[in-house]
Amino acid sequence: MDKGQQMFKRGRIGILFASCLTLSACSTISGWFSDDEELEIRVLEPIEAQFEAREVWSNDVGNGVGSYFSRLTPALGYDLVFAADRQGHVVAFEEATGKQVWRQNFATFSNDGYFSFLSNLWSSGVSAKISGGLSVAYESVYFGTENGEVIALDAKTGEIKWQTTVKGEVIAAPAVDEGTLLVNTSSGTLFALDSNTGEQKWTYESDVPALSLRGISAPVASNGGAIVGTAAGKLAVNILGTGQTAWEQTISAPSGATELDRIVDIDAKPLVLGGVIFTISFDGTLAAVELRSGRVIWKREYKSYRSLSSAGSRLFVVDSNSNIYSLDTRNGVEQWSQGGLKQRSVTSATPVDDYIVVGDNFGFLHWLNQSDGQIVARMDVGGDDEDEAIYAAPVAKGKVVYTQTREGELFAIETP
Repeated sequence: MDKGQQMFKRGRIGILFASCLTLSACSTISGWFSDDEELEIRVLEPIEAQFEAREVWSNDVGNGVGSYFSRLTPALGYDLVFAADRQGHVVAFEEATGKQVWRQNFATFSNDGYFSFLSNLWSSGVSAKISGGLSVAYESVYFGTENGEVIALDAKTGEIKWQTTVKGEVIAAPAVDEGTLLVNTSSGTLFALDSNTGEQKWTYESDVPALSLRGISAPVASNGGAIVGTAAGKLAVNILGTGQTAWEQTISAPSGATELDRIVDIDAKPLVLGGVIFTISFDGTLAAVELRSGRVIWKREYKSYRSLSSAGSRLFVVDSNSNIYSLDTRNGVEQWSQGGLKQRSVTSATPVDDYIVVGDNFGFLHWLNQSDGQIVARMDVGGDDEDEAIYAAPVAKGKVVYTQTREGELFAIETP
């Protein structure tokens, strides 16, 4: 079997496997559960709500992401909210009012004659397959596509600043700092591009096992380093300016008799707090690693492909079964756990005021106390419709969270 066939086979397996893991809103996945099982998951235990969240505004982004694997999530900057759909729409809204400022469409249409023109009137075009992004910096909006395209737009006008192509699918948000844009790809290559021109500065290549999850780690640019998790279970730090590898640390080593047992992907975005990097692998290793040296400070057994978050000295973990935990960042000691949302494909946790907010596969937002994990409020954003599933972590500014559904609705929700 040649290399191209191997990559195709790996991609197909990865897509199917990751789809099953994320319990995306598609008929194939819902068929995994019996009617009784799905009903049990859908039914929420009643809570004593301490407050009611308020919808500030909502608006339409486009066609959403459908049942495809995606980590597209809104991004904030310059008093605007930026959002995109898989088809190709990238939109900027006023943060306070939800009023549309500009909209770009990167779907492609045929220009071959009059009949093509008529056809285009009734067609949404060929999908741009936007999946990696969005990131905002230097008055620009950066994103990537499954076709390996990386695009920079003017944040104020939506005009294209530059566009380039890299090897592999871009299915995670880029990171940018010190004039360098970091783009991680499914091929196992991390690209460093000039954030102003798109020109390639350097690359870092990591091993990609025969079987891996669909997702990849979003890179982080921090303290002069380019930080990324790999499909081989390693955490790597490269010098941001030169690309020289500072260190690689094995977080989780493959073990087991089958390729499935040996999956050790780090798909979560590394979390940097001070001089410590926190990371988690799919096979069940949560680790705190010293940024300067790569020394492992502590390890605990938690299994996840969701990104970590923090507030103060609390580290919030959402595991592969949608159990939510709070741990002490200093030593990894568990402070509380919340299992009331198990199997609801809960997103990563977003800290808001004294709470954390998570979305789920049935269109609900849930507020939990940071101090004890108690669920204190919830809001039905999607109307319990699988097409309105909340598939990626909300983003927050002040007491307002912005969340996007699979069908393409963007909501601004205020925590009173």
